[in-house]
Amino acid sequence: MEDIPGHNKLAFHATRLAAYAISRVYFRIEFQGVDRVPADGPTIIAPNHASYIDPIWVSLPITRPLRYMAWDKMFHVPLIGFLMRTFGAFPVKETGSRTALRLSLEQLQRGGGLVIFPEGGRTRTGDILPFKPGFVRLALDTGATIVPVTIIGAYRAYSSWHKFPRPYKVKVIYHDPIRLENLPDHDGLKGYMQEQCDRVHGIVASSLPRGRLAAKSAKTGKEEETAS
Repeated sequence: MEDIPGHNKLAFHATRLAAYAISRVYFRIEFQGVDRVPADGPTIIAPNHASYIDPIWVSLPITRPLRYMAWDKMFHVPLIGFLMRTFGAFPVKETGSRTALRLSLEQLQRGGGLVIFPEGGRTRTGDILPFKPGFVRLALDTGATIVPVTIIGAYRAYSSWHKFPRPYKVKVIYHDPIRLENLPDHDGLKGYMQEQCDRVHGIVASSLPRGRLAAKSAKTGKEEETAS
């Protein structure tokens, strides 16, 4: 297991067990394909993003420490802030900041695991947003493997419209890892990055249920479908 500077392994394992137990009971969480996540080496976990709890849900069945960037204001939220730090979050004011890029590069260059939400922020409608290609460039620069991840049910469980989490079923699917090869020359780099970005987006979106809940329905608490 790779080391994370300032990472408390005892707190990590104890908190992970508690969070896992709560998620199993309250969210009836289910995991599929966890064995597809590499046990070591630079790895980028790339999920869709609908809830502040997403990084914790994604990390629960993975025994190696993962780091991820998170909005700095969330570190002041009781309990969630503590969990985020324990699970390896580093605070940034904006995801495109130089600090976020530097910490991300350092983590991958050490052979560590990094959770990146390619949408850049949580969906406010329940629909998956376009992916930004920055995570592809990180993979190219560090030789990291990309693992697309689909989180189902997170929007209804704890979207940006909810003050408190709801006991809605959550399922996390880890797809086959992707190794980027045959890097094109400089002239074709931008197009290649976008192509791979769209590829990962398509894989993540392929497992999401159709007819997802709209923001208006989430506000009123009216649900139109049952999660798979």
